[in-house]
Amino acid sequence: MQPKPLDTAPSVHALIGAELRYHREKKEMSQSEVGRLLFLTGAFIGMLESGTRRMRPEIALKLDELLDSGGYFFRACTALKDLPQPDQSAEAIKAEQRAKRIQEYASQHIPSILQTAAYAQAVLHSGLPTAAEEAINELFMPVLERSKMLQHPEPTVWTVLDEAVLQRMIGGPAVMAEALRHIADLGRRRRIVVQVLPFAAGGHPAIDGALKLIAFSDAPTLAYLKCFASGQLVDDPVAVAQYEFAFSLIGASALSPSDSLDLIESMTKHYELKSRRTHSLCVSLLCKSEHIEPDPLTATLADQHTTVLSAAERGPERPRNAGSVDHGDAK
Repeated sequence: MQPKPLDTAPSVHALIGAELRYHREKKEMSQSEVGRLLFLTGAFIGMLESGTRRMRPEIALKLDELLDSGGYFFRACTALKDLPQPDQSAEAIKAEQRAKRIQEYASQHIPSILQTAAYAQAVLHSGLPTAAEEAINELFMPVLERSKMLQHPEPTVWTVLDEAVLQRMIGGPAVMAEALRHIADLGRRRRIVVQVLPFAAGGHPAIDGALKLIAFSDAPTLAYLKCFASGQLVDDPVAVAQYEFAFSLIGASALSPSDSLDLIESMTKHYELKSRRTHSLCVSLLCKSEHIEPDPLTATLADQHTTVLSAAERGPERPRNAGSVDHGDAK
């Protein structure tokens, strides 16, 4: 069977990977054979060849010796080390497709893998307010594909949502209600583990931004750091260990999964109430403009909209974090 052609377009790492395949096949060695001699897996060698994993200098030295490549791989890794890191969002998405476990702290919005269609579109429109609809749709389809990963048993997904994610209304109350209901449903069905990091928890190790850990059954864990318009994959073992520890601390400071689901469902009801109030007011205003008498229920809701708004904007009662202090009981 002929090997699958390599796609060398996405990155320089893919070009190095293509060279690795060339030298490996020249030696008439399989990926598994190369991996065994380097105390790695054949799958990991395949990731290097496809460019989904970055070749580290210590591995490059061993490959140069094993494949008689004249020091090419070490020189390439050394040269790339000093270059600015390009956006690696595409590589991160590819890595997720092979992942056994994904752990993520989301600081600003619901992670893509958990987003509903309406919420995903609202996020894209917020980030690209002047973009044409064709451009939005082009970005929207990959988000939908990523959410389909949850239709399979793997990867295991453990997400910690900052409370700001629940409070930030993206797309309007109806969109938020649907998005949070979707997360709560996934949690209740035990497809994901979800926690909420409350404001009361104060500072934490990832306070400067989002953090994602992508773990594999046959390769070392990757960390993915997302910033404004790009992302960076980190595979240095020491750095990844630090990010793993940071995520553990975040999870320890968050509400329990049970309390988190209660809060998410409470926020869902909060947004549902706001959505109904908004709808009732719009109907009432439309009836007045058209000189139509609204039905009794709509009229009652419209008359009471000030009271409803006050209750809705206060938000739901939140489970108190174990480490927080009830100042009302303080003496």
